[in-house]
Amino acid sequence: MQSLLRACFTGLFISFLGSLPLGSLNIAAMQIAISSGVIQALYFSIGSLSAEVVYVRLSLVAMDWIRKQQKILKALEWVTFFIVLALAIASFYAALHHSIKENPILTSSLHPFLLGLMMSALNPVQIPFWFGWSTVLFTKKILLPENSHYNIYIIGIGLGTLLGNCVFIFGGRLIAEQISNNQNILNWVIGGIFALTATIQLWKILKNKDAQHHIQHPEELRKKFEDQFNDIKPS
Repeated sequence: MQSLLRACFTGLFISFLGSLPLGSLNIAAMQIAISSGVIQALYFSIGSLSAEVVYVRLSLVAMDWIRKQQKILKALEWVTFFIVLALAIASFYAALHHSIKENPILTSSLHPFLLGLMMSALNPVQIPFWFGWSTVLFTKKILLPENSHYNIYIIGIGLGTLLGNCVFIFGGRLIAEQISNNQNILNWVIGGIFALTATIQLWKILKNKDAQHHIQHPEELRKKFEDQFNDIKPS
């Protein structure tokens, strides 16, 4: 029982910290919270974490198969780039037109759960992230190759992602209340974050530092996350 709880809380801890750096999904959740409300943003977050836990499961049991899908991974990297670029353009468009208060992509007729599921599923960077961490946790005997460990580990990851997104969801609502008369400023800031994310994504693709590269070089991935584990491991 103690080993299961340790696997759960380790997955939660890593997932929570991994959700805090600015990225397309947590910023999208924040913008949805500002424009459409907390409930819609939570639907979006649950959709995004649903795709994430599927990727985690695949990274645990089907990594050899994933490594063979090079063309699919490369295509997904480009799709992610264009989606984030479109989000940046939509935010800038809303900032330039004061009569438009919302990002038209994030407030489309598509249900926010499905939007979150789609955006997360098209973001393969999660695969090397969780493959690297899971490899380290296997090495440290925190995660064991058993279904009970896999299931509780995935539950912890889902909860950690949701908690991390809640920081942005409720933080975004608080910011919106403080600058309620300056919505265009927020649109400029969010558009800038999306633009920066798209630029980084493009750089990684062109420099072969994307998800495909990391998956094909597991020794680099393991070393990277082992160093991070030594820095942030919970007591």
